[in-house]
Amino acid sequence: MPMISHKLPSKRVIQIVLLSLAIVTLMGAGDEDARFNQLGHKLMCVCGCNQVLLECNHVGCPLSDGMRGELVAAMSRPDSDDLVLQSFVQKYGPTVLIAPTTSGFNRVAWVMPYLALALGLTTVVLVVRAWRGSDGRGAGRVVGGGGVDGGPALDQFREQARKDTEL
Repeated sequence: MPMISHKLPSKRVIQIVLLSLAIVTLMGAGDEDARFNQLGHKLMCVCGCNQVLLECNHVGCPLSDGMRGELVAAMSRPDSDDLVLQSFVQKYGPTVLIAPTTSGFNRVAWVMPYLALALGLTTVVLVVRAWRGSDGRGAGRVVGGGGVDGGPALDQFREQARKDTEL
């Protein structure tokens, strides 16, 4: 029985090493692209278009290209994502962030919608209870206590309605 050699030719070894190196390099570039995409979607273009920085598409925007370049430059430094975002806040102000921070007075921006919803629902419940009456059984009552009969004046109108509709 012939012996099978388990040795790879040197060309194969070099090809595998180069392929592995290329894969590792491309995976690192993908991480940088993902980081750029993530940070760029947390920032707004400050030109006044009110769009996400990476999605600012109005013709001749004087700021979006420069801000994207600043983002790439900031990412090349060994800063964390929070420091990169904070540098944009210091340069352009807090309106450059899409979502407000959850510290200090900005907590109001997070709490206010829920508070307004709760206040609105409470108001609706109170108004409905007031319309129904305090005892909760006022849906079928007639205000004034005259009853549904209405007397001879209402009978006259009923007779006129019968004549007009021929029923």
